Amino acid sequence: MSSLISVKEILDKANVTASAPCRIDAGGTWDIKAMALSFERYRPVTFNVAIDLRTAVTLLPYKTCRVRITSEGFPEGVEYKSKEMDITGTFSIFFAAVNYFGFTGLEVRISSGSPVKSALGGSSTALTALIKALSKLTMLAGVKKGLSKRELLMIGYHLEDGISGGNCGMQDQAAAVYGGVNGWHWNYSNAKSPVVREPLLDSAGMELLSDRIMVAYSGKWHVSLTTNRIWLNNFLNGKTRDGWLDANDVIKGLISAVRSMDWKEAVECIRKEMRIRRRITPDALISETGHLIKEAERFGCGARFTGAGAGGSVWAIGAPDDIANLKKRWEKSLVQIKGACILPCKVDPNGVK
Repeated sequence: MSSLISVKEILDKANVTASAPCRIDAGGTWDIKAMALSFERYRPVTFNVAIDLRTAVTLLPYKTCRVRITSEGFPEGVEYKSKEMDITGTFSIFFAAVNYFGFTGLEVRISSGSPVKSALGGSSTALTALIKALSKLTMLAGVKKGLSKRELLMIGYHLEDGISGGNCGMQDQAAAVYGGVNGWHWNYSNAKSPVVREPLLDSAGMELLSDRIMVAYSGKWHVSLTTNRIWLNNFLNGKTRDGWLDANDVIKGLISAVRSMDWKEAVECIRKEMRIRRRITPDALISETGHLIKEAERFGCGARFTGAGAGGSVWAIGAPDDIANLKKRWEKSLVQIKGACILPCKVDPNGVK
């Protein structure tokens, strides 16, 4: 049996940190293997934008033979003896990551720039940052070289998918690893390259897009796992499949529009996808998020829920003047909801670091 590696003395000398960006997205759920692989002939895609609401992880020294994890909202944290970790409860995927590296004698502190359960990919982003920090620690410990971006993506995805019991997508981890604005082409039949990244904008283009997007938190938590399973079942049994295929074609158009910086067409594509989503995934919208999206459309913008919706956040795209006017309207609507707010952010060109 391989022995655990105590990193307490290493971390006594210097803490280890890493951070990764959250994301906004369109076309989500097509990154789930059960959909994407079964219907790979339709060339499934998703689109996302990394935003500079970053999640940071700090590794600190802790008690010998123990591991502790804390985060905002869970200040008391959870700790276990390293050989008795419960990888089924709170912080399960994070304990799984520490266990994968075989480290002991450390505390993991997670600090998020986005609200808890805001549907911005927060848990996957935190896991990506943690794996990056643990990878840095392997180099300090002299165990092995650090992980490549591809390795970070694959380990994060498979850990989360495995611990959750399957049917996780990969787009959240992909945005966290690479940053920027990307179209993701899903090819799970290719074991060496299950996803192909298509970077869509250079730094100047990202600045232009930053002036054309806005993100708002609805003040309502979301839980994606249950929602995604319902959508997946309805796709697999044929009830909503045609709608999903139509949505996939719309996102291909969105990717093309963003690549060519045809912002009017990008707005129209988001509107088209939302029309389809209202039909095939009506449970993605709650009254608060549905109202925000309707307001965006009245102001000449396109808008959609982030992630699996059912609470969480909404993002809008439009001309800079339309976004400025919409901001005033959204602020009036959000002030009436406890915890709801505009989330000031821009495109983050950087992935995990």
